[in-house]
This record gives sequence, C-alpha cells and structure tokens, in this order.
Amino acid sequence: MTVYIDPPQWPGHGRMWSHLVSDVSYDELHTFADRLGVPRRAFERDHYDIPAHRYRDVVRAGAVEVSSREVVRLLHGAGLRRRKNNSS
Repeated sequence: MTVYIDPPQWPGHGRMWSHLVSDVSYDELHTFADRLGVPRRAFERDHYDIPAHRYRDVVRAGAVEVSSREVVRLLHGAGLRRRKNNSS
C-alpha cells in the first residue's frame, strides 16, 4: 500500500493543510486513513485533508512525501481525480 501526501501549504479554517491521496483506489486511501484515525469527514472528493500538526504522523505511518503538483499528477494518472463540479 502506497499513499502520498503533499506539504501542509493549503490554508483553511485558521490552519495549514496537506492532501493525502492514493494512486490505486479510494479503498486503499480509506484503509490507510482509518488506520490513523482520520475521520471520514476529512475526505473531500478524491483526497483527505490532513492538518499540519498530523503531517509527520502520516509520514511516519508510511505516506510518501511528494509535491502538490505530484499529487495532482498521481490522481490524474490513476483516474481518481474528481473536480468540484464532478463530485458525484
């Protein structure tokens, strides 16, 4: 199981956030997130939003650090990218 995380550089709700993705399936991503106790409500379309204070924990658990650009490339390559207007 390989999942990927970008640096916590996305602002929101007074915090900085990372995106956690899989390049295989949403099931793989949900399994990894469940193992870490990441709530399902943190899943948004095609990724989990991870607050900056959890970043190191997620990396220690096995997530591979990549750039934000690489996150998008991985999602597109796997056919898992869901845009806001295509979230169904």
